[in-house]
Amino acid sequence: MTTFRSQGSPVPTIVLNDGHVIPQLGFGVFQVPEAEVTAVVAEALRVGYRSIDTAAVYGNEEGVGRALRESGIPRDEVFVTTKLWNADQGYDSTLRAFDESMRKLGLDYLDLYLIHWPVPSAGRFVDTYRAFQRLKEQGRIRSLGVSNFRVEDLELLISQAGEIPTVNQIELHPTLTQQRLRDYDAAHAIATEAWSPLGQGAALDNATVVTIAKELDRTPAQVVIRWHLQLGNVVIPKSVTPSRIAENFDVFGFELSADQVEAISRLDAGTRVGPDPAVFSAGLG
Repeated sequence: MTTFRSQGSPVPTIVLNDGHVIPQLGFGVFQVPEAEVTAVVAEALRVGYRSIDTAAVYGNEEGVGRALRESGIPRDEVFVTTKLWNADQGYDSTLRAFDESMRKLGLDYLDLYLIHWPVPSAGRFVDTYRAFQRLKEQGRIRSLGVSNFRVEDLELLISQAGEIPTVNQIELHPTLTQQRLRDYDAAHAIATEAWSPLGQGAALDNATVVTIAKELDRTPAQVVIRWHLQLGNVVIPKSVTPSRIAENFDVFGFELSADQVEAISRLDAGTRVGPDPAVFSAGLG
C-alpha cells in the first residue's frame, strides 16, 4: 500500500519493502537551529522538496512541524522522518519519546521512524524496534527503519524482531561509499539513505568531482547528488542558504555517464566524517 503522493514533482520515488513510497531526494535539517529551521524548511518546500528528515536530538522538531503546517501542502504530499535518540532506547521509553516527537511535530502519523544509532554495547535496539512495531500496528507510523546500522546489527535485528527494516540511513559520500553495506541492504530490499552525502563539503573540492562538474557545466554539489541518485541511494542534502537549497534540488536535467559514476566511486577511502557506529554511544550517560 502506497500513501505518499506529490503532484508534479520531478523527484523520483522508491517503493519500500512495505509498499510505501519515499522520495529519492529529501531535505535534511541536521544542525539547523530551532530559531532558523522553520524558514529553512519553508524555503525547501517552496523549491519543491517533499521529504523532510529531522531527529529528536536535533532539537528542531517543533520548527519543522510549524513549517509543514504553514506551507499549506496536503499532509499526504510530504514525507516526514524523525529519529529516536540513544537515551530513549528501550520499549517503554521509545513509546514515550515517540509521543514527545509527535507532539513537537504536530502530526497525527509519521511516515518513517528511525533508530538513530544501534549502540550495540547497550543491547536495546531489538526492544526499541518492537516498540516501533507496536506503533506501526496502531497506525501511528507508516514505515520502520534504522540509521547507522552495520551488517551485524541488521542481522541481529532481523533475526530477533522478525521484520526487515525499510530503510538504513548511513553516512555515505564519495570517500565512504559503504559498498558492502549497500550490497547487504539491496539483497534484503532495504533502501539505503545517505546522510552527509557531500562529506560535510569535502567532496566539493575533490579534483575528480570538480573536473566532472566542469565537463557537465554543473556544480560539484549537483554532481555528487546526481551520483547518489544514479547509485539508487535516497539522499538528504542540507543547506540553510536559499541558493544552495535550490541548487541541490536542480539535479534532474542531466546524467552522469557510467565512467563518471565509476570515477567518483573510486574515491572511496573508508574515511568517515561522523562517528563509528560500532562504538558510538552518546546520550546513554
